[in-house]
This record gives sequence, C-alpha cells and structure tokens, in this order.
Amino acid sequence: QVQLVESGGGLVQPGGSLRLSCAASGFTFSTYTMRWYRQAPGKERELVATIGSAGIMTNYADSVKGRFTISRDNRKNTVYLQMNSLKPEDTAVYYCKPVTLNRWGQGTQVTVSS
Repeated sequence: QVQLVESGGGLVQPGGSLRLSCAASGFTFSTYTMRWYRQAPGKERELVATIGSAGIMTNYADSVKGRFTISRDNRKNTVYLQMNSLKPEDTAVYYCKPVTLNRWGQGTQVTVSS
C-alpha cells in the first residue's frame, strides 16, 4: 500500500535551515508529481511546493519562494524540501503527497522559534 514517511523536522532558530525528507513506497514514485504541504495550528493545510515527476518542473508558494527548494531522487523514492532563512511563520506540520493519490503521511513538525 502507499506509504509516505516524512522526517527531518525539529526546532530551529529564525534564520536557520532544515532539510525535510519524504520516503515513499507502494506506488511508482518516478511517475508522480509530488507536493509538500504544511498545516499550522488553527489554519488550513496549504500547498508549499510542487515538483514534476522528472524533477525538472518546480513551483512554490509565494510565501516560501526564494527560501525553500524542492528536489527528488527517483532512485531512492524520496522527495526533499530544503528550507533556508526560516521564519516563525513557517512553523507547521509538513506533509508530502503524490498528486492524484489520496494518501497522507504522519507529517514532520517544524518549529521556528528563538
């Protein structure tokens, strides 16, 4: 079955960096566009970044453009989110998801605080 395991979250100071990973299994990873979402307390889940199946096409929410970079390794069935210049408003649980598959992982908590 489809499994998504996010990792790499933690507590970081404003201006710091984190690299999130999402290990996928149970589907043909290399053929799916992948997305990172986040959900802050009391807010709706929002789309953060998208990467095409070949890793060439990428898109970002305006709020993270220039600070976050999405990438993937189809040999490892893994998608990444490099987050730099983190701000307190980036605090959220981060999730990865294949487009068109209705399955979510458990997420990984990112907390940006001094």
